[in-house]
Amino acid sequence: MGLRGLLFFNAIFALLPITVFAGAVVEGRVELPKSHFAPVMAKRYEIVTTGGVLSPQPPVAVVYLDGSFAKPPSPATKQIAQKDLTFLPSLLPVQVGTRVEFPNLDDTYHSIFSYSPAKRFDVGRYRPEERPIPSEVFDTPGLVTLRCDIHEHMRGLILVLNTPYFVVTSPDGRFRLSGLPSGRYALKAWINSKTTREQPVELEADTVLHVDFP
Repeated sequence: MGLRGLLFFNAIFALLPITVFAGAVVEGRVELPKSHFAPVMAKRYEIVTTGGVLSPQPPVAVVYLDGSFAKPPSPATKQIAQKDLTFLPSLLPVQVGTRVEFPNLDDTYHSIFSYSPAKRFDVGRYRPEERPIPSEVFDTPGLVTLRCDIHEHMRGLILVLNTPYFVVTSPDGRFRLSGLPSGRYALKAWINSKTTREQPVELEADTVLHVDFP
């Protein structure tokens, strides 16, 4: 092929659409419980307890792929801030081994602790300008309830998962998980501390699977 032919071939190739293959995709919707709290209360009490059940308000779910996965490199550090005497975000899913920092963005002291079996810790009382920012590594799967020793109403949740594939739903329950490996797995939707729904899924490369949790 001469130079002119090669240039023509390259020009035609450049015009062809490029398909990017990034694993399987699962999308759908989780039917969320109705919120029974006024917006002003939900704004302050973003994690509420009813009958011993901890749940986010307004309701959201965490959808994740459960299975056996190769151990990845160390997960990136995440943050839960204290702002206006609340935890932001109030619900944080993380992979096992993730370090979570607790920056104080208020004009007052905070003292974050947890008595949860999955992680017991107490960072002690600290100022907004405290450095290094207090942090903990969450290395056991399970639900961790965060509280503040100074501000009794404050609640936060960290859902520690043994999977790198998870997402928090939108307020209307919709979700999309992409870049998933092929195979048979359990797709789970964490609703609250007592409710996790589950559906078996079989994923194929470069396909989109629709799954709803009624």
